[in-house]
Amino acid sequence: MKISSKSVVAFHYTLFNETGDEVESSRDSEPSLCLIGAGNILPGLEQAIMTKQAGDKVDVTLEPRLAYGVLQADKKDRVSAKYLKHEGKLHPGKVVSINTKQGAQTATVVKVGKFSVDIDLNHPLAGQTVTFAIEIDNVRAATQEEISHGHAHGAGGHQH
Repeated sequence: MKISSKSVVAFHYTLFNETGDEVESSRDSEPSLCLIGAGNILPGLEQAIMTKQAGDKVDVTLEPRLAYGVLQADKKDRVSAKYLKHEGKLHPGKVVSINTKQGAQTATVVKVGKFSVDIDLNHPLAGQTVTFAIEIDNVRAATQEEISHGHAHGAGGHQH
């Protein structure tokens, strides 16, 4: 079966930053699942795997605007250090999770002060051209429940 809209795709990936360093991989775990057409993965990735099938491999290079966005200078903030106590010892470059009005968000520590922390709310890979090495494991038609929920369900019913 070829990948098309409303397909559920199980795939492994390795993500490389623009210097070629491996950032993340699913190869030592269960394949990732996505419902095609539901915005579950980056649009550029979805477009690149469209019409592929189980067993296919594809390398996809995405420029910043199609990947994790361009760097935005106005996405820097200063927060009270107490809001990051749960993150342990802080240092510049550490990626942390912070609660915002829009919900939990990833941020990168820029500077640590005694009472405040300067953070960058751009995605850690914003501004970078990234490459995904994808291997399609399985393709199937989505169930009506998956379509109504807007995401794929795993073997146990849900994979969130």
